[in-house]
This record gives sequence, structure tokens and C-alpha cells, in this order.
Amino acid sequence: MKRLIIAISLVLALPLSVMAADSKVGSVDIQKVLSQSDAGKEAKDQLMQKASKYEAEKAAKEAELLKLKGELESQGTALLNETARGAKDRDYQKGMKDYQRFLKDAQDDLQLKNAEYTNKILDEIGKVVQEFGRKSGYTAIFSRETMVYVDPAADVTDAVLKAFNESRKK
Repeated sequence: MKRLIIAISLVLALPLSVMAADSKVGSVDIQKVLSQSDAGKEAKDQLMQKASKYEAEKAAKEAELLKLKGELESQGTALLNETARGAKDRDYQKGMKDYQRFLKDAQDDLQLKNAEYTNKILDEIGKVVQEFGRKSGYTAIFSRETMVYVDPAADVTDAVLKAFNESRKK
């Protein structure tokens, strides 16, 4: 609903000259450019590599915790005195807290990196769209995400995607 209001406001705010018959208006699917661009694919790969490292570390920590829990259960009350059992239980509880903290920190780090990569790429896409619009003679190019209806002929996403990938090669 908020996007609809923003889109309507933008359309109503355009000067009459923009609405003139000789003006050229286009739309771009920012999400498509973000996901299909070379930069977007590189960022996704980097995030996947980072996630894989965290996943391996998570598996190692889980194995360690399972080992501690197994020792606690197998040795339990029969083999360990109260003090030794308490120490092992504290070790296990500390390991669980460390594990949970690790999971939260890993998730926070991945979200932060994702936002960082996305914002950087979106800034670059914005610059390319502006340059593309100027060079191609567009009066306005709107983000497709905020549009209620766009004639498919006005969609410049593929051209922007190509321009964006080329701009990164320079």
C-alpha cells in the first residue's frame, strides 16, 4: 500500500512537460538487475562462501557438544562423583551458550554483509540508471517495484543490466 501511494505521488508530482507526448518514460526491475548482474552474482558467491565456513564451524561445535553430552550421559551418576559431574555439566552449559552466541553472531555477520553488498550494488545501479537515462533520452525511469502498471515496451531492465555489467568492467 505504501509503495502504491509513493508511486501515485511520484506520477502526480511530475511536471506537465514530463507527461507530454514526446517524453520518454521507462521502468527498470532493480531486483532483476541486482540478482542477475555480475556484481550481484559475485556478492552472492562471497556470501555463500562465508556461510559455508560458518556451517563447517557450526558442525564442529555441534560435534563437540554432542561428545560432551554423550560423556555426561554415559558416565552420569555411576562413574562421576558430584563435583566431577557438576564440572562436566558446567562445561556443557558453557559450550551451549558459546554455540548459541556463535550462531547469532554468524547470522548477524551474514545479514550485515548482505546489506553492505546490496547497498553498494544498489548505489552503483542507481548511477548507471541515471547515466543510461541521460544517454538514451529518457525523461524518467521508474523502479518497477513501485509501479502499478508498466507497458512492457517501457521496460529497460535488460539494457540497464547490460550497461551495469559493462560499467563494472571499466
